[in-house]
Amino acid sequence: MTLLITSGLIIDPARNLEEPRDLLLEKGKVAALEPAGVIPKEGRKVIDAQGLVVAPGLIDMHVHLREPGEEYKETIETGTRAAAKGGFTGVACMPNTRPVNDNASITRYILDQAKAVGSARVYPVGAISMGSKGEALSEYADQKAAGAVAFSDDGWPVMNALLMRRALEYAKTFDMPVISHAEDLALRADGVMHEGKVSVRLGLKGIPAAAEEVMVYRDVRLARLTGARLHIAHVSTAGAVAIIREAKAAGVNVTAETAPHYFTLTDEAVVGFDTNAKVNPPLRSEWDRLAVIEGLADGTLDAVASDHAPHSVLEKDLEFAAAAFGLIGLETSLGLTLRLVHAGEITLRRAIALLSANPAAILRVPGGTLAPGSPADVTLIDLNREWTVDTAAFASRSRNCPFHGWTLKGKAVMTILGGKVVFKETN
Repeated sequence: MTLLITSGLIIDPARNLEEPRDLLLEKGKVAALEPAGVIPKEGRKVIDAQGLVVAPGLIDMHVHLREPGEEYKETIETGTRAAAKGGFTGVACMPNTRPVNDNASITRYILDQAKAVGSARVYPVGAISMGSKGEALSEYADQKAAGAVAFSDDGWPVMNALLMRRALEYAKTFDMPVISHAEDLALRADGVMHEGKVSVRLGLKGIPAAAEEVMVYRDVRLARLTGARLHIAHVSTAGAVAIIREAKAAGVNVTAETAPHYFTLTDEAVVGFDTNAKVNPPLRSEWDRLAVIEGLADGTLDAVASDHAPHSVLEKDLEFAAAAFGLIGLETSLGLTLRLVHAGEITLRRAIALLSANPAAILRVPGGTLAPGSPADVTLIDLNREWTVDTAAFASRSRNCPFHGWTLKGKAVMTILGGKVVFKETN
């Protein structure tokens, strides 16, 4: 199918482009990007994007699709439908499935399922260690050959520093990033929320910020030692932001992401014992929240990723201490990020970079730009569209979202994957 998108504001941070242009999509690729009226309309399906932002397809570099093994929470089909509805044309799925994605056969299974039923491109992340147990490295060569784009034991930290060093060295031979779940399990102990005044008030066991920060420091030092590509997942503390900022200034090959809940909510969201606000790392203090925003604005943090973690009522409708960690975010991530734009905290171009160009560059996957020849993956965004978060209307199979009932401004109104419309707002 040939699509001509006209009259939209093209924002392509990878090319420093922000101006009205017409975009032609042919044979699954971007064919042309020209001033208005230059590309003929005859014989083409025309999409009028007047008043809309036309961006490279968004890429969420940190999601949990739960398949194989926990399909009652989410499947590749439902998870990628949620992605498309949220404006995402690509997602990188973490390996903590059942069984863990620590071998080529599971990576191939995920890719086969995505090809058969997916509404977004799926980029599997292979496990750092066998079974994500932190004892022996998995086989990186086989996983890369099968289609893995990075390695992580996300959900669990690599507590053994020597094993983490070997992981970085091994991944470096394949020019692959290692994604660190930075958490010291001894410091975390049996904590269930951020350690601070709120945890004391609620009588809940706390997880100190230091549990994240000491591991971020360890891993950036190992990255400096090895010269490998390190990516820090779900940054939540001011101290972690400062460590990453210093590491970048020293030339360490490190990138980092945060999630919308860390720049939107604080530990006060736990008041009332709402298990949808139970996440790992936990929601932190207002000071941490502001530091995360500063890190997004000044380039310390490179990406916004949802850490979409579906759970059913079986895991969430429990006492707070017993409930599972995690929330879903594919369908709210863009709207929450645009809150920063509307508040003047970051520019619109920066937001698109955080959600598209930068994740593509970190993972070295196609997309993240509208340059001719690139994949015809496009997200059309209405910056002024106000909408109410309704978990009952989500495409995701799970409903564990603390933003239900919130009014957000800014929404993906069309998602195009490989030149095909996979989501269109209808109301």
